[in-house]
Amino acid sequence: MVPLTQGSERTTIQPWLLVPRLSLMMFMQFFIWGSWSVTLGLVMTQHNMSLLIGDAFSAGPIASILSPFVLGMLVDRFFSSQKVMAVMNLAGAVILWFVPGALVAENGSLLIALLFGYTLCFMPTLALANNIAFHSLASSDKSFPIVRVFGTIGWIAAGIFIGVSGISSSTTIFSLAALCSVVLAIYSLTLPHTPAPAKGLPFKMRDLFCADAFALLKIRHFFIFSLCAMLISIPLGTYYAYTASWLADAGFDNVSTVMSFGQMSEIFFMLVIPLLFRRLGVKYMLLAGMCAWFVRYALFALGMGEEGRALIYLGILLHGVCYDFFFVVGFIYTDRIAGEKVKGQAQSMIVMFTYGIGMLLGSQISGALYNQLVAGQTSAQHWALFWWIPAAAAAVIALVFLFSFRYRDEAV
Repeated sequence: MVPLTQGSERTTIQPWLLVPRLSLMMFMQFFIWGSWSVTLGLVMTQHNMSLLIGDAFSAGPIASILSPFVLGMLVDRFFSSQKVMAVMNLAGAVILWFVPGALVAENGSLLIALLFGYTLCFMPTLALANNIAFHSLASSDKSFPIVRVFGTIGWIAAGIFIGVSGISSSTTIFSLAALCSVVLAIYSLTLPHTPAPAKGLPFKMRDLFCADAFALLKIRHFFIFSLCAMLISIPLGTYYAYTASWLADAGFDNVSTVMSFGQMSEIFFMLVIPLLFRRLGVKYMLLAGMCAWFVRYALFALGMGEEGRALIYLGILLHGVCYDFFFVVGFIYTDRIAGEKVKGQAQSMIVMFTYGIGMLLGSQISGALYNQLVAGQTSAQHWALFWWIPAAAAAVIALVFLFSFRYRDEAV
């Protein structure tokens, strides 16, 4: 079946098994990620490496800066996306297998090196999965949220599984992730063929540096979106790096299960995206997601103490708005703007700005804040101050976006 295009959307009729196949891809990818990243900080604390948590969570962002662009160029010009995804997952599985040994030996340098090597393989697959889905689906606005929600379900399943099985604070989480990566590598070879759209065209040096993707930044509203996406990912890095440790200090027993409530809310909000997309439009859905980050961190700061647990749970449940309304809508918006020939590069560019530069800054800044404000302290007020800082940052970024982003949905 050869898809036809009209603007930036597919008009081909979807085979009835297409959405389930893509959904399983998303489920497996995020199961792998969720099985080790949610409680990485907790595992490191168990092996006397708590001061390196910020550095460990910087490995993925640095990898997101270095690798996705090369992969974006490869899938746009040379290789099909599903084959590249298979190779990346298989290589990642090999690296993950050696992580438990580094933790047991309390070898911080080796651990950081292994995590960096693994994330060099894994982070590009986020853009690859999006590329495969957007290429295959007839209407990304309606169908992509349905496919992507299974990634959230995979993350939840991983959190519940490692919590119920009692391995959430154990090095076994990396062995589990390695085995699942092998399965996904094999499954990737069965995914819909996603050819390189510019294959056969003469290679130019500008392709290596993804100049066509960067050229999109000349579009004012896309530049504002990319800038704000990078900035809002700084507070996001704080959430991923320190929520597990904070919940443990706050007296929560099953940290991974508690955090999975956020992904449960993500399922609901992911499914309502198609309903709200036409009513609110790109700008106000993105803005709602950014405002939710401020509200969430404010609730965390106000929720310290036994009487504030309801606020903490509410803040966790806001994850659906925080992530879906900004990042998922942002990927759909990027797919609209990019055009057919540079979609792979454009998705990789957004991954670089968000999971790369933004979360790198977030990991480093939150690591410095943790070491300065929280490490060695017993007062709950130290954690409260820790959360007020990203709350204030999110509020400022949302205001910048509100007054500077101008985009008409019907224009594309």
